Amino acid sequence: MAMRQTPLTCSGHTRPVVDLAFSGITPYGYFLISACKDGKPMLRQGDTGDWIGTFLGHKGAVWGATLNKEATKAATAAADFSAKVWDAVTGDEVLTLAHKHIVKCVNFTQDSSCLLTGGNDKLLRIYDLNKPEAEPQEISGHTSAIKKALWCNDDQQILSAAEDKTIRLWDRNTGEVVKTLSFEASVSSMEYVPDGEILVITYGRTIAFYNAHTLDLIKTVDAPASIHSASLHPDKDFFVAGGDDFKLYKYDYSTKEEMESYKGHFGPVHCVRFSPDGELYASGSEDGTLRLWQTAVGKTYGLWKCVLPAPLLTPPANSIRALRQAAEAVDMMLGLMSVVSQ
Repeated sequence: MAMRQTPLTCSGHTRPVVDLAFSGITPYGYFLISACKDGKPMLRQGDTGDWIGTFLGHKGAVWGATLNKEATKAATAAADFSAKVWDAVTGDEVLTLAHKHIVKCVNFTQDSSCLLTGGNDKLLRIYDLNKPEAEPQEISGHTSAIKKALWCNDDQQILSAAEDKTIRLWDRNTGEVVKTLSFEASVSSMEYVPDGEILVITYGRTIAFYNAHTLDLIKTVDAPASIHSASLHPDKDFFVAGGDDFKLYKYDYSTKEEMESYKGHFGPVHCVRFSPDGELYASGSEDGTLRLWQTAVGKTYGLWKCVLPAPLLTPPANSIRALRQAAEAVDMMLGLMSVVSQ
């Protein structure tokens, strides 16, 4: 009999959770940051979901959040026309980067020296965090709001997805477009997997996988409902996705077959990501919660403890005999008590 998936629920937010990201594995474990429309991004221990702290300072909905690999820096993108950089250890605000419109996404380079932002003003901006007073490099070309922007290919190129129904691959140094992909619907999410150079995107009911170098299509999978986010397991054995029907779906990456699905949220799933060790995946929802789900159900990991059921006594006659002996012992005790009371 299959074991039941029991997700860990992380409460604390008061509005929909719209983005989340994990750090790399550090000497202190790994960490999870969440972006929420309540304007208060939160930092948690990644394997347990335990709350560590809240970054206070934004004056509007936070649409994007990320951590650097070492979990020493955090960055957030918000509706207050700003992106902020934070000290993830102390929680202090380090830098506020003013924009001309709502900021939707933020992403660090591998060495944490530069921050990439994108938003409703249709521009990509690259900030040198070692020279915060310097003007950012601006890259234009999208014709609608940018929803997601990521560094790729050793930070020499940039991937961006926008409401103009395109994904574009840019050369960081020249700012020129290398290749453009066009879709029938606006892309709802994008994940870059450096190991293997795979790009995972979602649009409509489709989950698609591309080569991140060439943007050549690898495969597509159609889900039963509109999908908002998908994530590929680090071992590339399977992937998970979530969307409008409140469910989390798990698919075999090779065969594209649905392996299982779980319902735990009480609203559409906006974001889902695997942890860096692949032992769990986190989801964020319209219901204002994050949930942590086990990759291998029943395994002892984090707050999950594997408890095997005690073996039943066999044959059944043993159980009946034991019950009779217990009943006789109780009758004897009651008889003795009666004699004493007399």
